[in-house]
Amino acid sequence: MLPYTVYSEAGGVGKTTLTANLAVAHARAGLDVLVIPLDPQDGDLSHLFDIDHDRANSEADHLVRHLVDRQKGPFEDLIYHDIDHDGVDVIPEHNMLDDLEDVLQREADSRSDFGESFPKYTQLLRVLRENDVDEDYDVVIMDPQASPGAGVYNAIAASGNLVLPVEPSAKGQASVNGLEDLVTGLSEQLEIGVGVLAAVPNGFSGTNDQTEILEAVRDLGYDVPVVFRQRSSLFEGCWRQQCSAFTYVREYRDRHRDHEMETLAKFDELARHIETQGGLEAPNPPAPGELEELAEV
Repeated sequence: MLPYTVYSEAGGVGKTTLTANLAVAHARAGLDVLVIPLDPQDGDLSHLFDIDHDRANSEADHLVRHLVDRQKGPFEDLIYHDIDHDGVDVIPEHNMLDDLEDVLQREADSRSDFGESFPKYTQLLRVLRENDVDEDYDVVIMDPQASPGAGVYNAIAASGNLVLPVEPSAKGQASVNGLEDLVTGLSEQLEIGVGVLAAVPNGFSGTNDQTEILEAVRDLGYDVPVVFRQRSSLFEGCWRQQCSAFTYVREYRDRHRDHEMETLAKFDELARHIETQGGLEAPNPPAPGELEELAEV
């Protein structure tokens, strides 16, 4: 199984859009994909895929309950299957994620009173192992919130791999530099190795300053297999229709747009790069760029 976390300390870099479309790109190549979003904000991956109906339901079972062993049912029942009709499975977010740090700390304190250990930042890893997720899925993608906290730490501890969306700006470069310190500290705290599978510049328009920042990211030693240019219309359309870019082009566009087909091809290319970095071979990868069948021409 190839697990990874899509993460950036900077907000507004297209982290969730990247997660959703990478998941579809993996699934299009014949891989079984599970996405675990851990973002307590309303504009999250569950909203993008239109599966956030029980987000505020206090009676619903949800992942946070499983992290503290207070589940109401089997882990399998948390999963929404074949989202977007592209073979992606998702565990939707719940509002309890907003209190995840406090919930985990209270459980740790309670266990400590009885002399029991409860490492609060490795509970997602425990849940995935106990439910044999590695036997059911080829790829598991975590999408935590931008601000460091229990969601981020559990995601990284469970995956050990990062994909970094990068804003091609001075703020974006600063966030990548800061992330190195975060990853180093987390690696020492959890005693795990954390690798970076790819850095992914998003919203690149080719200015001299952006080109310098792109080269600075490469100088940090990160692979930059693709660069996404400004695609506001495409990605805003995805959020409006609550679907992936692949479905948006296939079902909601009235004509073939070369730049959008190029963007879809880049998601495929990036997915293949991540799979290669993780030692995973997709059984039926589509050829990047040969995506005409997705568009209604």
